[in-house]
Amino acid sequence: MLMLATEGSVVIATSALDLDVSEMTIRRDLIELEERGVARRVRGGALALGPQTFAERKQSRSRAKAQIAAKLRPFIPLTGTVAFDASSTVMRAAAALTGARDLTVLTNGPDTFQALQQRPGITPILTGGQLDTRTGSLVGGIAAWSARQLTVARFIASCTSLDSEIGATEIVIEEADVKRSIAAGAGEVILAVDSSKLERRATAVWVGWDTVDVLVTELDADDPLLDPYRDLATLV
Repeated sequence: MLMLATEGSVVIATSALDLDVSEMTIRRDLIELEERGVARRVRGGALALGPQTFAERKQSRSRAKAQIAAKLRPFIPLTGTVAFDASSTVMRAAAALTGARDLTVLTNGPDTFQALQQRPGITPILTGGQLDTRTGSLVGGIAAWSARQLTVARFIASCTSLDSEIGATEIVIEEADVKRSIAAGAGEVILAVDSSKLERRATAVWVGWDTVDVLVTELDADDPLLDPYRDLATLV
């Protein structure tokens, strides 16, 4: 809906009058936009969703992210090479990492890179590239190119939205490009996603289910919300 994109919000009653359609029509459109991950419905209307800063993401759904981070720890090797994206969820797991002996970590997240500095047994590597101030991640051609130069045993990443048909998606196309490049050289791809992102779509697909090995959420593996994903990946 153009009004949502240009003004950042929509009031159902006002939009119905302006467009000469029923309020039910506007509600149906907003439900579809919410399912696509570009809007959040609020009382009487909806707000546009765009890229969130790292600080904003770090503060949201912190309990779920802490549970996911705890589940991720067994998947992080103590030696070899692994990649982390710039998500706040994965950074929680990275910050709690102990016992590494000779582990190289590739990331496009400056905050994750900083969290790994001076950690015994860990060599953090930044992809380089341009800093996207909207998300706090490194993106662009240099980031995507450098990501393709390194093969990793596992790529542990989150996403803006996750759909059981098309896979993991991002609002920022450049972010999707970098993640796609890292995933191409990964032996395994592990998605760490809180349940609020399930069955939603954003702008750009970066990995499909033919590439995803494990899906980690804060939910119990037998939770009905995970039913659409049971035949697509190992659920943790």
